[in-house]
Amino acid sequence: MKVQAVSHLRFYIKVLKEQMMKGSFLVPYIIMLTVEGMPLLYLELAVGQCMRQGSIGAWRTINPYLSGVGVASVVVSFFLSMYYNVINAWAFWYLFHSFQDPLPWSVCPLNGNRTGYDEECEKASSTQYFWYRKTLNISPSIQESGAVQWEPALCLILAWLLVYLCILRGTESTGKVVYFTALLPYCVLVIYLVRGLTLHGATNGLAYMFTPKMEQLANPKAWINAATQIFFSLGLGFGSLIAFASYNEPSNNCQKHAVIVSIINSSTSIFASVVTFSIYGFKATFNYESCLNKVILLLTNSFDLEDGFLTVSNLEEVKSYLASAYPSKYSEVFPQIKNCSLESELETAVQGTGLAFIVYTEAIKNMEVSQLWSVLYFFMLLMLGIGSMLGNTAAILTPLTDSKVISSYLPKEAISGLVCLVSCAIGLVFTMETGNYWFDIFNDYAATLPLLLIVLVEAAAVCYLYGLRRFESDLKATTGRALNWYWKAMWGGVSPLLIISLSVFYLSDYIITGTLQYQAWDASQGQLVTKDYPPYALAIIGLLVASSTMCIPLGALGTFIVRHLKQGDTASVA
Repeated sequence: MKVQAVSHLRFYIKVLKEQMMKGSFLVPYIIMLTVEGMPLLYLELAVGQCMRQGSIGAWRTINPYLSGVGVASVVVSFFLSMYYNVINAWAFWYLFHSFQDPLPWSVCPLNGNRTGYDEECEKASSTQYFWYRKTLNISPSIQESGAVQWEPALCLILAWLLVYLCILRGTESTGKVVYFTALLPYCVLVIYLVRGLTLHGATNGLAYMFTPKMEQLANPKAWINAATQIFFSLGLGFGSLIAFASYNEPSNNCQKHAVIVSIINSSTSIFASVVTFSIYGFKATFNYESCLNKVILLLTNSFDLEDGFLTVSNLEEVKSYLASAYPSKYSEVFPQIKNCSLESELETAVQGTGLAFIVYTEAIKNMEVSQLWSVLYFFMLLMLGIGSMLGNTAAILTPLTDSKVISSYLPKEAISGLVCLVSCAIGLVFTMETGNYWFDIFNDYAATLPLLLIVLVEAAAVCYLYGLRRFESDLKATTGRALNWYWKAMWGGVSPLLIISLSVFYLSDYIITGTLQYQAWDASQGQLVTKDYPPYALAIIGLLVASSTMCIPLGALGTFIVRHLKQGDTASVA
C-alpha cells in the first residue's frame, strides 16, 4: 500500500523543528502512539478506503455538512506544500556544495582586506555562517524583507520541477517513486549507523539518548511533545492518507496496514534517533575536548607551565591550585576560561530550527572523507523531502481530480502543473532575506492548531454523526473484519479527549506567553536574538489559522444555505 511508504517520512524532516528522542521522551512517545497515533491512522485509512474518494468527497459522503473538513485539509496541505519544498531547495543547495574540497562550511572566509577571517563568522561558527549568511543571507528582522536570493530560488524551482515530474501522470503514478524515495534513505541510514558507531564519542550520545530523566515525565510538555511528534510524523489530518487509501481495493485489510505503518514509523523514528545521537555524541565530544584543550593551552601560556604538565585529568585540581596561589593573575585570566561541559554540548545538539543544516554539518566537517558523508546525508534528506512532498501534493490533487467540474476542463497533467506552478511562485517568498522568518511562521502556525481541529471533527463525525455502528457495519461488509473494543474506545473517547487537551494546552500556552516572538539573526553578535512579531505578522498568523479552520463551519453553512434555497424553490414550484 502506498501509504506504507509515505507516512513515516515526515519524522526525519520534522527534526528541523521538534526535539529528537531522549530517554525521558520514549515512554510518553510509545503511549501516545498507542492511544492517539495508531487509532487515528486507522480511522483515516478506513474512511478513504470505504468512501473511495479524496478528503473532500469522503467527508461529504459521510455527511453533506462536513465538506468543509476536506476543504480544510486541502488548504493545510496547500500551505504545507508552499513552504515544505523549500527544505528540498536547501538540500539541493548543500548537496551541490558538498562536492567542494574543503567543504565551504568547514572554514570561515577571509574578510574584505584579507587580513583575517570574516567578523560575523568568527563570532558565530563556520557552519552557522554558511547557513545564515551564505544560504539564507538572512536579514536582521522580519521587517526588513530584502530581495529574492537567486541561488536558493533556482534550487526551489528545481525542487518543484522534480516533484512535478514525479506526479506528472496523477496520484496513481507516484507509487513507484515513493517506494524509491522511502527505501533509499534506509540504506543511507544503515551506512551512517555503521559510521556513527565507530566515531569517537558516539557512546556519549547514545547514553544521553537512552538515559531517562524521570523528573521530566512529570512535565506535561514532555507528553504534549510526544503526542505532537506522533501526530505529525504519521501525517494525520492532511488528507494524504485518505487520498492514498481511496486507491486500495475495498477488501484491503487497512487495519493491519495501520498497525504495520505505525510500527514502521516509530521504529524508523527510533532508528534515525540512534544514528543521529551517535553522530551528535561525536560532535559534542569533539567540541568538549576542543574546549578543554583551549583552556589547557590558555593556562599553560598564562602561567608558563611545562608542556604536557596540564592534562584533562588534573585540570580541575590545577585550576584550584592556581586560583589560590596566584589569585590576582588568575582573576585576570578567569574571564577567558570557558566552562566546558559535555552535558551542555549534548543539550545544544538537539535544539534549534537549523538542526539538519547546522549541527549535522558541524559533525560532518570533522569526519574523514567529509565530502562523501555530506553527499550521502543531503541526498538522503532530499529523497525524504521529495517523498513527503508527493504525499502532500496527493492530498491536494486527489480532491481536485475527483471534481467533475475541474477534471472535465483540465487533464491531470495540467492540474498537477498548475498546483506546482502556483506553489512555487508563492514559495519564492521563502527565498527572500526574510524567508526563514516566514518559513518559521508557516511551520509553527499554518498546520498545528488547524490539524488538531480537523482530526477532532473527523473522529466525532465518524462516531457520532455517521454512527460508529454504521461505520463498523460498512467496514465489516467490505473488509470482512469487525472492530474490536480497542478501536471503538479510542475513536469514541480517548483520542478525541486527548486532542481537546492538546488544543487547550496550545491555546493556553499562547495566551500565557503573551506577544508571539521569533528568533532573529544578529550578525554583529553572531547569534540568535528574541524579537516580538510586528502587528502585520501577527495578522498573517491569525489569517493562516483562520483560513483553514473556518472552512469547516463555512462549509456547513454553505451546505445549509444551498439546501434551504433548494427547498424554497421546490415549495414555490409546488
